[in-house]
Amino acid sequence: MLAVSDIAATDLRDDDLSPLVTLAAQLRANDVTAALAAARMLGDSVGPATRHADRWSALATLATCDVGLARICEPHLDALSILDESELPRAVTARASERTWGVFAAEGGDEPLGARRSPDGWILDGVKPWCSLAASLDAALVTARVDGSDERSLFAVELRQPGIETDESSWHARGLAEVASGPVRFRHVTAELIAPDGWYLERAGFWWGAIGVAACWYGGAVGVARRVHRGVAERPDPHAQAHLGAIDTALQSARRALAEAASQADGDAPAAESAAFTQDSAEPRLVAKRVRATVAAACDEVLTRAGRALGPAPLALDEQHAKRVSDLTLYIRQHHAERDLASLGSALANGPAPW
Repeated sequence: MLAVSDIAATDLRDDDLSPLVTLAAQLRANDVTAALAAARMLGDSVGPATRHADRWSALATLATCDVGLARICEPHLDALSILDESELPRAVTARASERTWGVFAAEGGDEPLGARRSPDGWILDGVKPWCSLAASLDAALVTARVDGSDERSLFAVELRQPGIETDESSWHARGLAEVASGPVRFRHVTAELIAPDGWYLERAGFWWGAIGVAACWYGGAVGVARRVHRGVAERPDPHAQAHLGAIDTALQSARRALAEAASQADGDAPAAESAAFTQDSAEPRLVAKRVRATVAAACDEVLTRAGRALGPAPLALDEQHAKRVSDLTLYIRQHHAERDLASLGSALANGPAPW
């Protein structure tokens, strides 16, 4: 498996021995069924028992090959980690790996998903927006408001039971076209309570999971950068070389941010540093906000520089590159730009300067 620190320097040749690269090469683009089978396999190899560094490296490696594949696998791994954090019996969480999972936690709409207790257990009614691949998954973790309260509890729900209506008709994306997302209507659907009000957002694992998404972004940017590298190597040009240098600088910042976060998440001792460069360990929330902002900025830089360095031809004539650019462009919009930066700045302003 590739390490986070090695991804940017690894050449994806035909003889690459990385099992993940081999797996990605064998899958046809847009093959959701095969990608979900790969997600199950990945859950067995880099599931909750493994280090965050290994899990994020696996996601980045997949995204370097195929952003859509990583986008499909990431929620499954996140769901397994969430279940592992819960207080459910180990025998129950162990069986979770036999299914394919999504995590549906977006809020909005006129009929928000609600939960109520009945003599037969918990019942879900309402509409959940932004449910990716709901028609293809076995199960999902969903947040719902209990009896109309403002706090959200977390439930596990089987998606192949009566009362669930998926709607992918509004999904017109050119990037991540295979990862159809849309609203799901729940009508008297049975569910299992995983954790009570507030637990889903308050746990440290929520923020480590958010960094897993950033690892996918990083991998996608590496894939774009390698296409630039190949183009510049084949046709040297001072301006294109300048773009390649800027891309390298951006990716190095993103790589270091991910590597440092992985060390903190896994409880590794920090490397010996000069006092001038030492920074106290921050709470997971701040770490995640910093890492996601750093990686998203790097992706923006890579996408912009790649277009300038390569021109229109690869976007029009190179199917793999065009898909990767479209996929990554949409995916990084999960970072909410200035809104997320303002959230980070607000959190920092409420404490001592961290630098």
